[in-house]
Amino acid sequence: MRLSSFFIALGAAGTLAAPVEQQPLPGSVRHHAGPHKVADPYTPDNRNPYDKKVDAQGDKLHPLPWRNGDGADMLGPRNRDRERQNPDLVRPPSTDHGNMPNMRWSFADSHIRIEEGGWTRQTTVRELPTSKELAGVNMRLDEGVIRELHWHKEAEWAYVLEGKVRITALDTEGGSFVDDLEKGDLWYFPSGHPHSLQGLSPNGTEFLLIFDDGNFSEDSTFLLTDWVARTPKAVLAENFRVAPEVFRAIPEKEKYIFQGSNPESIEKEIPSESPGYKKSKLQFTHKMLAQEPLNTTGGQVRITDSTNFPLSKTVAAAHLNIQPGALREMHWHPNADEWSFFIKGRARVTIFAAEGTARTFDYQAGDVGIVPRNMGHFIENLSDEEDVEVLEIFRADKFQDFSLFQWMGETPRRLVKEHLFATDKKSGEKFVKAIESAEKDPIRDVLGQDDDDKEEL
Repeated sequence: MRLSSFFIALGAAGTLAAPVEQQPLPGSVRHHAGPHKVADPYTPDNRNPYDKKVDAQGDKLHPLPWRNGDGADMLGPRNRDRERQNPDLVRPPSTDHGNMPNMRWSFADSHIRIEEGGWTRQTTVRELPTSKELAGVNMRLDEGVIRELHWHKEAEWAYVLEGKVRITALDTEGGSFVDDLEKGDLWYFPSGHPHSLQGLSPNGTEFLLIFDDGNFSEDSTFLLTDWVARTPKAVLAENFRVAPEVFRAIPEKEKYIFQGSNPESIEKEIPSESPGYKKSKLQFTHKMLAQEPLNTTGGQVRITDSTNFPLSKTVAAAHLNIQPGALREMHWHPNADEWSFFIKGRARVTIFAAEGTARTFDYQAGDVGIVPRNMGHFIENLSDEEDVEVLEIFRADKFQDFSLFQWMGETPRRLVKEHLFATDKKSGEKFVKAIESAEKDPIRDVLGQDDDDKEEL
């Protein structure tokens, strides 16, 4: 029996009090099952000794701070939508303990800068103080809209969420790079490398930008128009060897994001006949979703780091599809903090910080999660119907993690049993049998276990 079977069996062993049922609010009906009633776990009579997940948002339940008979209801003002999004803050699992800073932020709470044909919003250490190693920017460009020529002190890594985008870049040897990207593609610009972005899709494009410093600010970018506007026209004339009058109509301030004309094909746009033009030897882009995935028992994993995207020296990432009911296994990362961006679905994450400290957070599409390096955690899909799609991003050249399952399977059986099952030898034997394969399974299926396996425990 696999480890996942063991934990499912433990959960099945608990007996609940007679359920108190509530009629789900309108819109909460499961499409595959038709109308149904949901057992309300947020009552004084409910017993949930194994801290089973609750999809409060999916089932339109109203979380209340009742847990195994303790707690009380709420009398004051309430933000019920927020409570449904964060049920494990309203009623934390009994295993949560200690003081841990906030590890969750939603881009919905970030200030949006609105520009001509686009917008941008960010999550940095100012919005989320635990976001120390990386900062994220969510940006949208309409068709033809340009994120003007610029560069940063920080390296820039990006994932295309929707639509198509054209990028340009210049390397330190004067080599030029131009490429068109679509959903699931990446780009990486090392620190100081000048570049630009332009939306190509009729419906626009949207992407996630990652910078390798949590203190990054999108407003501190080095912009072409800003620099030219802050340089005496006489100096511009000397630099470019033209008359000063040429610069009479240049912008008086930065353009940042602005409507441009629709570009032609790359072949027509590249000034290949120019005597100063040469093609870059660097590959600034990568097709992440086109990678052959690692198929696990509960989903798919794609990892992109410097081993398959050599230019990306400071950012590594994994793209995960966690199937309904499945679990991104218990693990930790030894080389960097994890900066997660949730693209789809709803998930529960418990972070273990040592010293008896653990805290549980709930995430959904548009949320950012932080897990400091070496802190143990998992990602559990709360839904039995919808995948969780998430990016795990790191300030590192390579993706690294340790699997708790693999560690236990590779450790002498005697040590494992004496640590965890010294007073229950029968359960100890069943546990070591479950982990005897010692195979790492990053996303593990925890649904559809045999009833016979459950009965064994």
